Amino acid sequence: MSKNIYCIIMAGGAGTRFWPISRQSKPKQFLDILGTGRSFIRHTFERFARMIPAEHFLVMTNSAYKDLVLEHIPELRPDQVMCEPIGRNTAPCIAYAAERLAKEDPEAMMIVTPSDHLILDEVEFINVARECVDYAASNEVLMTIGLRPSRPETGYGYIQVNSREAISKVKTFTEKPNLEMAQTFLASGEFLWNSGIFVWSVAQIRAALQHFLPELSTLFAQAAEHIGTENEKVAIERVFSECRAISIDYGVMEKAENVYVHMGDFGWSDMGTWGSLYQYYEKDEQQNACSSEAVTIDTSGCLLSLPKDKLAVVNGLKDYIVVDTPDVLMICPRSNEPIIKTFINEIRFNKGDKHI
Repeated sequence: MSKNIYCIIMAGGAGTRFWPISRQSKPKQFLDILGTGRSFIRHTFERFARMIPAEHFLVMTNSAYKDLVLEHIPELRPDQVMCEPIGRNTAPCIAYAAERLAKEDPEAMMIVTPSDHLILDEVEFINVARECVDYAASNEVLMTIGLRPSRPETGYGYIQVNSREAISKVKTFTEKPNLEMAQTFLASGEFLWNSGIFVWSVAQIRAALQHFLPELSTLFAQAAEHIGTENEKVAIERVFSECRAISIDYGVMEKAENVYVHMGDFGWSDMGTWGSLYQYYEKDEQQNACSSEAVTIDTSGCLLSLPKDKLAVVNGLKDYIVVDTPDVLMICPRSNEPIIKTFINEIRFNKGDKHI
């Protein structure tokens, strides 16, 4: 295995889908939503620290969260936390990290990961990650990790594969299908869930960005000489103000011909929504999932997220999300979860940012 492996943790998201627990001042990657005593980003760091030394981590985040990153991962130097002045999705984030590594270690292999995933079998996950690095180091490919779907999930992206081998060439990407299409994908056996975890060499991703997103690539190439200097902040602010927001999936992975996927089976969830948390929690006989104490009467299929040591009595609800925080109580049908973002917009318009 290559010794030049680096882990890029993308941790700039605002986590609005986990409102009202996740807030602008402390989004979900810095929260212990699973009740393990560690935040999502801490879990992510410890997971990859099994195979990568602390000095080979870079965290890409919003400048407002730099101190939080260093609080949760004190093993990092401040310069290992790279700040995006404004959110521009994943392609600019990855381009920025790639330019930094191209200067420091042109032979680097990159593992790019979100900061907020759940992985139950971390030993098996690391085995898969190592195999991805080996394959990407020996072949001119862009790799991702896919999971065999267990249900027709509409909240995940899907990857169609050419074979059922552990490593396969990708045929197509489909982003968040409707239920009917997800059921068809599941029945076909040709599709995997897209984990959003990528593995490639610095050289390969820079070449792909130059080919498929030349304007973006040029902007970061022009700023490269300032990375690592006192002029970096100003140069990167200019780049982010000029580049368009675009995901690496749409901008590169869906267009490139040399994309391969490694199938994994290690208990994965992107933990992106209250619905995904409902899938994770243990449930009672009425399929209620609760993070704390609750008495449920004629209530079924509900997710109850309550403050520690607070008792809730819930009567007559079916398939609801109930989230109680010191300043916000949210009661919402599980089927309406996709519109939680509109709640935030409504609150901001009527009440300001106090509860956001």
